[in-house]
Amino acid sequence: MKRTILGLCLTSFLFLASLNAFALDRRGRLGLGMSNQLMNNVPSLSIKIQRTRTVAISGLMGFNSSKEDGGYGAGVKIFRILFEEPQLNFYTSLLGAAIKTKTLSVDKVGFQFDFTMGSEFSFAGLESLGFSLEFGVSANKKRDNFVFQTVGHHFIAAGVHFYL
Repeated sequence: MKRTILGLCLTSFLFLASLNAFALDRRGRLGLGMSNQLMNNVPSLSIKIQRTRTVAISGLMGFNSSKEDGGYGAGVKIFRILFEEPQLNFYTSLLGAAIKTKTLSVDKVGFQFDFTMGSEFSFAGLESLGFSLEFGVSANKKRDNFVFQTVGHHFIAAGVHFYL
C-alpha cells in the first residue's frame, strides 16, 4: 500500500513538473511592442496576434516627421511556427511593407519584402514578454535603387512584444 501511494505521488509530481516543459501557447493573445526591421531606419510600433498554434500575424507602422532623415513605413508580417521548445518558438516569416525615406533633397518611396527565420523567446516567470531574433534575406526598393541583401536582426530590431 505504501509503495502504491509513493508511486502515485511520484507519478503525480513528475506529471506536474513536466507541465512547465511545454512550449508557450499564445493563441489568441495580443502582443503590443516595437520592431525596427523596416529598411528606412524608422522604428515601428508592432501589433502581433497568434491566430492558431502555428500561425501568427503582425502589423507594423512607424513614422518620423523630420525633414532631414524622416520617413514612414507600414507593413504586414506572417509567421509560421516550425517547432516549439520550452520558453521558445522557432519560425519562418514573410514581411511585406511600403516604405518612404525623406531627406532635404529627395523623397524615396518604395517597398520591402523579407523572408526570415527566427525565434521568439521568453524568460521563465516573464512569459508575457517575448523577444525575437531573425535572419534571412530582404528585397527592397527605394526610388530607383533595388537591393537584395541578407539581414540579421537582434532582439531590439526584430521585436519585443508584451502579450496581454
